[in-house]
Amino acid sequence: MTSVKLKINNQAADWYKNELKEVKTNYVRFFPRYGGVGGLIPGFSIGINFDEPENILASFEAKGITFYIEQSDAWYFDGKTELNIEFDEKMKEPQFNYS
Repeated sequence: MTSVKLKINNQAADWYKNELKEVKTNYVRFFPRYGGVGGLIPGFSIGINFDEPENILASFEAKGITFYIEQSDAWYFDGKTELNIEFDEKMKEPQFNYS
């Protein structure tokens, strides 16, 4: 079973909180989606939604929001131990770093 840690820095958490201020949620789920760019697996990228957790693989609380990954998405992180989300000052958006 894949085990991965999730971390998000305060600047990135602030970005999500500001971007999602119209969405009334305390949860942000990161999940693999087909399409997009910059993903861990070619053809996939990270998407977000606001579901309440069912079976958490990894979570991190920041700025009053629980950011999480579901167990059902563990396949995407196979071989990785951490997803670290930081704020990219140049791009003015979150950046996903896998290790």
